[in-house]
Amino acid sequence: MKVVFVNGCFDVLHPGHIRLFKYAKSLGDYLIVAIDSDEKVAEDKGSDRPIFTQSDRVEILEAIRYIDVVHTFNCKKGLEDLLELIGPDILIVGSDWKGKEVVGRQYAKEVRFFDRVGEYSTTRTIQGITYR
Repeated sequence: MKVVFVNGCFDVLHPGHIRLFKYAKSLGDYLIVAIDSDEKVAEDKGSDRPIFTQSDRVEILEAIRYIDVVHTFNCKKGLEDLLELIGPDILIVGSDWKGKEVVGRQYAKEVRFFDRVGEYSTTRTIQGITYR
């Protein structure tokens, strides 16, 4: 069985996320999605985030047909430990991570980069809602 791993906040989903999950699932048999805890999202994105709680985000993601299981992590070390435990065949990260430190890459057989889809962005979506 080929295991694919993707991680992120996945706070407010948009078509770019769905295309990421669809692409990731096409590369293997089992797609694992790991999400940042509420505390980590607030630390990384600011005190007004996340929009949806961790439990809400897990519920939403588990309903997406491409995703087989959802895990959460609280910190960089937690993500690294999860990747070490799982040892995925493929780790997919955003192309904005090219040339940067990819947490846990040593535990994956292969790392692939996924290009941003169009202008989709969670931050842009939230700003669009806030400023209307």
